[in-house]
Amino acid sequence: MPNPFYGMNPYLEQPEYWSDFHNQLVAAIARSLVPRLIPKYRVVTDKWVYKIAGSTAIAIGRPDVSVQQNRRNPPANTDSFEGSIAVCPLPEPVKVTVPVLQEIQQSYIEVKDAATQEVVTAIEVLSPANKLGDGRKKYTAKRQKILDSLTNLVEIDLLREGIPLPVETGDIQSHYRILISRSQTRPISDLYPFNLGDRIPAFLLPLRSEDSEPILDLQSLVDELYEQLGYDYFIDYDRNPPSPWLKSEMTDVLSIDRRSLS
Repeated sequence: MPNPFYGMNPYLEQPEYWSDFHNQLVAAIARSLVPRLIPKYRVVTDKWVYKIAGSTAIAIGRPDVSVQQNRRNPPANTDSFEGSIAVCPLPEPVKVTVPVLQEIQQSYIEVKDAATQEVVTAIEVLSPANKLGDGRKKYTAKRQKILDSLTNLVEIDLLREGIPLPVETGDIQSHYRILISRSQTRPISDLYPFNLGDRIPAFLLPLRSEDSEPILDLQSLVDELYEQLGYDYFIDYDRNPPSPWLKSEMTDVLSIDRRSLS
């Protein structure tokens, strides 16, 4: 069944769906670009790795040293110790939770010059880890390296959760946004803010100045993935929507009457 929302489907922002949807969307963007960019450009997907503890704490890498102590078996003959040591009741421990780092791999796209392998355009589809806590700091540092380089940046934010990444021109309020930053016009960049109920804007993918830029139609890709991956069979639209959405916001923008589909 088709995507019941005219634009972005906010139920895809739920943790149980977002990681899969994110990876599928990155792959779909890459597949849509390849036939329009070859042979001059290569479209390459790659991953960068987070270590996450709890909801927002992010670290990268592993500890250098791991120390483990094995519990030894008691001596086979303990008769000589009987009666020499007083047996005391052991104290009851307090149960606590320790942070366990979970690895998260996040896909992104690089459009490279096929001849020189230089990265011409970086395409990032943001995840919650990019907008919260230490993960935001890590991503902001990566983002700044791109903005300080000759690489174009496409930053796609389809998540209402978290604080939007900064731009310096005013306080622009929107549920979602797409940032297009061309190296030859920086710091001036193009921002496409849009809300629930709006179509996801199509945009020109920045390349080298002498090349024509293909149109990237994200809305078509989102709608195709929704049907291809069968999300309609698994998403319960009677449940409360993911935070920070309100149920009233959902019902106001549904593009079809779901009762007619049952």
